[in-house]
Amino acid sequence: MLKSIKSALKRILTPPVQSFFPLSDAASQKSLSLLYQTTRMPNSQFRIQDAGFKVYSQTDEDGILLYLLSVTGFRTRSCVEICAGDGQECNTANLIINHGFHGLLIDGKQECVDRGRLFYSTHPATNVFPPTFIQAWITRSNINQIIESNGFSGIVDVLSLDLDGVDYWIWEAINVITPRIVVLEYQDILGPDRSLTVPYSDDFSGYSVSVTAGMPDFAGASLRAFVKLAQRKGYRLVATNMLGYNAFFIHQDIQESVVPSVQIEQCFTHPKVIEGMKTRFPKVRELPWEEV
Repeated sequence: MLKSIKSALKRILTPPVQSFFPLSDAASQKSLSLLYQTTRMPNSQFRIQDAGFKVYSQTDEDGILLYLLSVTGFRTRSCVEICAGDGQECNTANLIINHGFHGLLIDGKQECVDRGRLFYSTHPATNVFPPTFIQAWITRSNINQIIESNGFSGIVDVLSLDLDGVDYWIWEAINVITPRIVVLEYQDILGPDRSLTVPYSDDFSGYSVSVTAGMPDFAGASLRAFVKLAQRKGYRLVATNMLGYNAFFIHQDIQESVVPSVQIEQCFTHPKVIEGMKTRFPKVRELPWEEV
């Protein structure tokens, strides 16, 4: 069975699924989705990571989301992305463009929002009904009002969160939507054991203290902190992206037999992550992380 999946992937995906080159053909993606829906892969031989590929996401998140939605079901075809940039490289763009999702995209920079609105209003797949794209500086006191006032509430298929800042506190605060799948960026340099987040502040900026290769070192929260929060909110960890900094959670209503959980320790094996724990974390070790 696994052999047939791999053969199909080779036929459908050009270049192969492991590469980061675009796979923009919606028909090919839908064929792949149907394949996932009709073929159950043995858990012992398949990692959800192996389904990853890039179309509009930063790395391989597009493929992972397609797999998770294919095996758990496309229920509402709606999504919310917080800090979407200009929407052209983000976790929900592929779902909106190639899979008919209606999205709420939020970013703090007006110039990004303007570019995003132009992109979706002129794209042939979305020009009739583009996603809602708004400018807002997100805080834990305004996030629910922003989501609900723009027409989103109840069950959505996907929530994506990547503030490079107070991500932990924003996810904790969200209660007007119930995402079936949550994808968020965690601070991999904190390693698997620490349960830490940056302290909350309405005007927190992850780029104001220490930045390595364009990435903030004092920002976000550890994967263990997010896993503990996820459990309180009714979610479990099922995957990370290949490079080990974006985590995927699914709602506890989705059975383990459909999508198995993964252990935190399994998510810290990539050389990039190991290097970050060794070289980046010491720069911010003494900063005021908050244990949660």
